[in-house]
Amino acid sequence: MHEKMRTMSCTDSKVEQMFQILLDPEEKDADKKQKAAQNLIVLAREEAGAEKIFQSDGVRLLTQLLDTAKADLMLAALRTLVGLCSGHRSRTTAILAELGAPRLSAVLGVEHEQVSLAACNLLHAVFDSLKEGLRREFRGKEEAVVLDSSKDLKLLIKHLLELLALEGASAHGRDNALNLLIRVVPRKSLKETNNSLSLWVIDQGLKKILEVGSTVCGAAGSLPVTENSRMNASVLLSKLYDDLKCDAERENFHHLCEDYVRSWFEGQELAGKLRAIQAVSCLLQGPSEAGNRVLELEGIMDCVLSLCASVCEAYQLVAVEVLIHAADKAKRASFITANGVSLLKEIYKHSEKDSIRIRALVGLCKLGSAGGTDFSMKQFAEGSTMKLAKQCRKWLCNEAIDAGTRRWAVEGLAYLTFDADVKEEFVEDKAAMQAMFHLARSEDRSVLYAVASTLVNCTNSYDHEEPDPQMLELAKYAKQHIPEQHPKDKPEFVRRRVRKLLLAGVVSALSCMVKSENPALTNSCRELISRVFLALVEAAEDRGGVVAQGGGKALIPLSLEGTEVGQTKAAQALAKITITSNPEMAFPGERIYEVVRPLVSLLHLQRTGLENFEGLMALTNLAGISERLRQKILKEKAVPMIEGYMFEEHELIRLAATECMCNMAMSKEVQELFLAEGSDRLKLMVLYSGEEDEKLRRAASGTLAMLTALHPPICKRIPQVTVHWLEILQALLLSPSAELQHRGAVVVMNMMGAEREVAEQLIASEMLEILSVLAKDQDKPRVAQAAKESLAQAVAYGLIKPSPGQE
Repeated sequence: MHEKMRTMSCTDSKVEQMFQILLDPEEKDADKKQKAAQNLIVLAREEAGAEKIFQSDGVRLLTQLLDTAKADLMLAALRTLVGLCSGHRSRTTAILAELGAPRLSAVLGVEHEQVSLAACNLLHAVFDSLKEGLRREFRGKEEAVVLDSSKDLKLLIKHLLELLALEGASAHGRDNALNLLIRVVPRKSLKETNNSLSLWVIDQGLKKILEVGSTVCGAAGSLPVTENSRMNASVLLSKLYDDLKCDAERENFHHLCEDYVRSWFEGQELAGKLRAIQAVSCLLQGPSEAGNRVLELEGIMDCVLSLCASVCEAYQLVAVEVLIHAADKAKRASFITANGVSLLKEIYKHSEKDSIRIRALVGLCKLGSAGGTDFSMKQFAEGSTMKLAKQCRKWLCNEAIDAGTRRWAVEGLAYLTFDADVKEEFVEDKAAMQAMFHLARSEDRSVLYAVASTLVNCTNSYDHEEPDPQMLELAKYAKQHIPEQHPKDKPEFVRRRVRKLLLAGVVSALSCMVKSENPALTNSCRELISRVFLALVEAAEDRGGVVAQGGGKALIPLSLEGTEVGQTKAAQALAKITITSNPEMAFPGERIYEVVRPLVSLLHLQRTGLENFEGLMALTNLAGISERLRQKILKEKAVPMIEGYMFEEHELIRLAATECMCNMAMSKEVQELFLAEGSDRLKLMVLYSGEEDEKLRRAASGTLAMLTALHPPICKRIPQVTVHWLEILQALLLSPSAELQHRGAVVVMNMMGAEREVAEQLIASEMLEILSVLAKDQDKPRVAQAAKESLAQAVAYGLIKPSPGQE
């Protein structure tokens, strides 16, 4: 007790000492201050230390550090506050009351990038703690003392929305505010029914978000923004739109967008019209339905086409980008092909600015790929798409051009790589691949989707269903258009392309893309990356290389977050790796336990047979490693699903499920299930041991051997489950397979040792003769040993007499 008191008082004095060093204006030793700040941050990360800082009037002192306006002291204060707020609602509420939402918002908007990011992390921790309180249900007396945190949440969000349109806020602060809104406002899952926060943000702040989205970089009097700001605004608008539940809510969203665009377009000078068109571009990149609605407003499309011919570079840039985004819709693509192609070609040929030419080129690429992978639907003349792709690769490799402009070259390739000739040329151009991977690792995260799309096209990892032959004949008869596959999209070509991408270092680029916490890494982008990974691990010989370059680590977050399709593809890739690699090497340390949940998700009934099979195979490997892993599989409620697949008609799935159950049977909880009243689990294993399929017999008899050895009460139950038990055991002992004979001999040996009554039933049959013969078989020593032990047990029971010469 005295020791504890001494430690606490020591901690008290240390906290006080650290604050004195940091707040002393006469302290000139920078290293001493840095060490004090670091100690404070480390202390705040532990619950005891955080509480001690809080109790020692730490929040007031940290506020003083924030008010010094010195970047290093502000960083120390913010990072310490993150520790105090993380996972502690009451402390968070007190800190918020002391600091106030306006001050936190102001710190987020400062020019210093690191300070703004630290404030963003603090606000995220505050939001998490407050939202956790909303999710929990408090009852009785506890309900009376718990404060309602929804007001605090709305107050913080209100200040973030105001920051977006605040002229004095920094560009990084604006981006961080958008990132926070993306993380905390929309529902994490559609299973949550309450979307009131999203509705409130749309009503209060949609026009403020569009203020950022409609800002033209470099325009006089515009808000300070970064290259990523418009993309972040698009992502937020898209998430808010996806969070809406009914047509009335969507209609309100459309009206607000239309009102905003009209306010800048109607009766305004050219600069105002440019803002309106930039807002349309932002909407087309995010909630495209809203963008398309706004694009159909009177005069917008005519204005876009006329601005494309403008002599002003800024006007041309904005207009060409809108044209590119508008061409996503096939209906509008055909309109632009008829009306805008000549204009885009004119800009591409005669513009002196690479930034304009490259965008015009992307517009042409997009229109040229409107037929998708359909070889028979060519938009342009033969060879035109190849020329466009060659120019895209040339710009992509030109390091003299800034990264923001080179990103558009990747956008172009994302569309042109629908053409298999373009894919083949691209994977032959190692410099172009390396340049694209370098861009994927860069700060500009808006390129992620284009890179992922290009790789999906090169690996043919999009969904492709084989058409029904009868439907094909019917379509030919009705003279309907039938899509044709390009000759270079056949499996052997795809295989070669995957190999070349692996050699170029695609795995490390994808791993870097996954690490990004940027809003540009949307769920659809995650899905594309998961598709590429699945294509990369298709061949067993490539899986080791993928794991060595960090592919296994990158797949875990992909399998736990994103679209359902994306999570399933990532889980299937994990399963393929787990089947052929040593799981302990592929997923070292604690990571191996994170793999279990994605693999169990492959067992759900809505998954395909192949996904079920690979999930079972992977779980079999994991279940054979350790008891802790088996407990994790049990915790994920996988056993009932594994049992269900043991009744599957498909023989391979049935076999995989039985093998998985064999390894799971090493757990005591699973052994108990086989003794449960009214259960046919044991009966099924006994009957499967007598099936014709040798692999199934091996798995089932192996399970019986393990169960009878680890859980002797099961030995007494075997004669009760089926009348055929004796002939099944005899058939195992008489099998030509040494493995089956050994399993059968071990089951009999365990049953003989379990109870005299069971031993009598065995010895009364032909089993005695079979055991006598097997005991003398010198070619199969393991079988002979088990048979001898069975006979020795029978002698011990006095059921048979020892043979002459045996003591």
